[in-house]
Amino acid sequence: MLSVVPHCYILTDVLPHCYIFTSVVSHCSILTDVVSHCYILTDVVSHYYILTDVVCCATLLHFYLRCATLLHFTAVVPHCYILTAVAGPGCTAGMSAGTAAPTEATVLLTEMADGGSPGASPLSGRRKAQQSPASRPKYQVGAPGHGFRRVTLTKPTFCHHCSDFIWGLLGFLCEGCNFMSHEKCLKHIKTVCSCMAPTLVRVPVAHCFVPAGQKKRFCFVCRKHLEGTGGLRCEVCELHVHADCAPFSCSDCRLCHQDGAQDYEMYHHHWREGNMSSGARCEVCRRTCGSSDVLSGMRCEWCGITAHASCYASVPPECRLGRLRGTILHPSCVRICSRNFSKMHLYRISESSQCELGNLAVVPSTDFFLSFTGKQTLRVFDGDDALKRNQFRLVCIPRIIKNEEVVEAALRAFYIPDEPQDYELQMHGQPALLTDDIINRNGALDNKSTFKECASDAWVLRAKARESEVLRIYAGWLNISIEISPEIHLISSFKSSLHYDMKVMNIFFELLLDKLKEIRKISLRQMNQTRFYLVESRNQVVQVNLLLGGLPTLLSQQEYADLLYQHLEIKTFYIFICTGAVVLQISCFLEAERVYMLAKDSSVRGKQLTSLVVPELMQSKLPKDSCPLLVFVNPKSGGLRGRELLYNLRKILNPHQVFELTSGGPLAGLHAFRDVPNFRILICGGDGTVGWVLGVLEAIRHKLTCPEPAIGLIPLGTGNDLARVLRWGAGYSGEDPYNILLSLDEAENVWMDRWTILLDAQEMAEDGKENGFLEPPKIVQMNNYFGLGIDAELSLDFHHAREEEPGKFNSRFHNKGVYVKVGLQKLSHTRNLHKDLVLEVDKQEVELPSIEGLIFLNIPSWGSGADLWGSDSDSRFDKPRIDDGALEVVGVTGVVHMGQVQSGLRSGIRIAQGSYIRITVTKPIPVQVDGEPWIQSPGQIIISASGPKMQMLRKFRCKAKKQSSGSLKEGRSDSPSSSDGGH
Repeated sequence: MLSVVPHCYILTDVLPHCYIFTSVVSHCSILTDVVSHCYILTDVVSHYYILTDVVCCATLLHFYLRCATLLHFTAVVPHCYILTAVAGPGCTAGMSAGTAAPTEATVLLTEMADGGSPGASPLSGRRKAQQSPASRPKYQVGAPGHGFRRVTLTKPTFCHHCSDFIWGLLGFLCEGCNFMSHEKCLKHIKTVCSCMAPTLVRVPVAHCFVPAGQKKRFCFVCRKHLEGTGGLRCEVCELHVHADCAPFSCSDCRLCHQDGAQDYEMYHHHWREGNMSSGARCEVCRRTCGSSDVLSGMRCEWCGITAHASCYASVPPECRLGRLRGTILHPSCVRICSRNFSKMHLYRISESSQCELGNLAVVPSTDFFLSFTGKQTLRVFDGDDALKRNQFRLVCIPRIIKNEEVVEAALRAFYIPDEPQDYELQMHGQPALLTDDIINRNGALDNKSTFKECASDAWVLRAKARESEVLRIYAGWLNISIEISPEIHLISSFKSSLHYDMKVMNIFFELLLDKLKEIRKISLRQMNQTRFYLVESRNQVVQVNLLLGGLPTLLSQQEYADLLYQHLEIKTFYIFICTGAVVLQISCFLEAERVYMLAKDSSVRGKQLTSLVVPELMQSKLPKDSCPLLVFVNPKSGGLRGRELLYNLRKILNPHQVFELTSGGPLAGLHAFRDVPNFRILICGGDGTVGWVLGVLEAIRHKLTCPEPAIGLIPLGTGNDLARVLRWGAGYSGEDPYNILLSLDEAENVWMDRWTILLDAQEMAEDGKENGFLEPPKIVQMNNYFGLGIDAELSLDFHHAREEEPGKFNSRFHNKGVYVKVGLQKLSHTRNLHKDLVLEVDKQEVELPSIEGLIFLNIPSWGSGADLWGSDSDSRFDKPRIDDGALEVVGVTGVVHMGQVQSGLRSGIRIAQGSYIRITVTKPIPVQVDGEPWIQSPGQIIISASGPKMQMLRKFRCKAKKQSSGSLKEGRSDSPSSSDGGH
């Protein structure tokens, strides 16, 4: 008993084992001497076999239904998009969940009036059938699900428990998951077999599978090496599987948000086995726990600590997110009403990844075909759903084999940990079940049931009809109050709660049985993973936040209302006029799904709309010292490195704080973080990407609780001049993102000027002469530099080349080669730019020398790191800084001069410094702002300071040189210590 308040006690977890409960019932005195009037009973069943010793069948269920006013069952199928018993596309994989083993009650449903104890096994919840010695493995271990048999080794093999080499010719192999072990390690194995892993997951969370990369990884289901292009990986957690193994993995992805139905107060470590570097060290014993040869060792996917499979149970269960706890958006602070939306939608994973996944062909491994020699193969389907999809498993069996062994092999192929006596194989296309009779070699009938080799090789795995059913009831989040007087015994309180209408109960159970039979017919594996939770029935407030983008900008409120009602039949919305985006708050799941899918198929004025599910951040639950990181990644920058970086950041951080810019732009992330009092931004992309994000931030900063977030960079573009100035490097080349995030935590804040450029054409542009109107004034924001003349002309030629063949511009080296090529083509080009321009700096006209290009610098880096201003001191000018409120005006005489500046042989021609620039252009001229070029018509160009300065993050110099010799690229192998908040 734990005292909470006077005259109130909490009775929690008092039934850890069935024999304790028996003792309580026999003595009937546990509550006799307790002076109290109220007890709260939570999580009564600690192990699901307690119910076998409760007064009668379904006693606990009666108890719950009697004590709670309104209750209902919620069925959850792991492989579905929503939290109801609806089967969706395959989506999950994994070993052990981040939560503890489930609190589970196995209820054997027989006649309700019998009063007898159900004859279920305490551990499995089903009857123990007699097992023939030939059909079952010889060697059983304590770890759930494994069935080991002795095998002869024909190639170098490592133990999956201790990761040491197996010397000799004998090893022990699990027939279900291919777990290989020394004989001495058998009794120490703690790793759960793949067939039993789903039973240990309390709250199934679906995975988001996309094609895997090229790194060496092991499948989490069959434990074999991923070869070729047939592997898949989860975008949210470190889970890898073969394409044909993905449907048989368990749904134990990271729980990254709360959905309002089952919310956690404390989050445990989320352990994942294997795929770590060989240098990873155990948090408990400090010895090496990783291996690059087998699937071995455990790692928490939130805080990154690692441990042996035999040690990780000793780690305190609560996870504090490790060294990045101030950067990671805690899952308890994120809420999404996720019903009717897949995890791909919730995490805003691009549809291109899903298309690539759909194009993968499921091909059995080479080892599978090699095992067919001298055997027959069967195509086995798991229920009606597999028949419709034509998805089957190939089962290899000997020519002469018993029926029970064939069924056992089929169950093993589908990772169903049940007894073969409860199942049978039905020939596809024939209603009759396979008979037990066989024809022996002499042609006579034999009573030993063995499998007949038939012409048809297509079979359907079915469950036999049962007289009784097994329900796994999870206690859920139900707190029940019971009023008890001092004289009442515990058994009396149970009995008093059982007076429930038996007719109502029988009807209730019949509905559940019908649901189970329906699911079993569709898929046996799906039935095996269906969960029933006993929760309080209450009216849940539904609010789905959608962001629709792609609308025209700068329209009136009425014009937006007409467009939305015409295309989507929406009347209530909030519009961001500057970006052409609409925020919707919908209180109905079906309506939210309708709008989401309709927007994806709609276009307005020739532009495709985008729709995103935006998470709700509960700032009241944020830790006081938390400063979460809002991440924007442009996957098109830096070739394939942008996509890989996006994947790594989603794994390390909460995926709800990582936004892909090609899916809706930066507005979705800024809108989600609008109420967060203190956060920072990380932009992963080139200089153009940085300008894009800063522009949207400038437009909506007045709506943010934190209007001036500090901004860090990971350079993925070609030039990356701003990142060079802030010491983040010339370009991302595969550094460990975990180390980069640590550097962001230690970076210093600096201020940077931003500039507004007004381009007011006073003559018609070439494309406007046909229409007879002037080009409207144009306003753009500048962060790095603004160029006119030869510099912008080279950028424009490069831009045109990239538009013609975008597939070739996927590496920084190739992009620079194209710049050199277009530069050589301009060697003989001459332009008297000084004759076509009139320059005024701070309202004073400045005479221009003979130049071909004029450049205005805000940062001391230009053209991929060149120092155009130069380092020589000059009494006429101040030393430039990024926060001095002034621009440096520099001229170049041609392509040769630009090449000399790039090589460090010369610097540009210093012309002026000032904070207000006016340029009069007399002829059409190429211009470029931060690498974005176009042809500007004659007219006026005005450059002035743009509002408040931006707060940027600059890396410390010591961190720029320091590189960890033991790289953490393979899943943060150096385990954070407890002092860093590892647990």
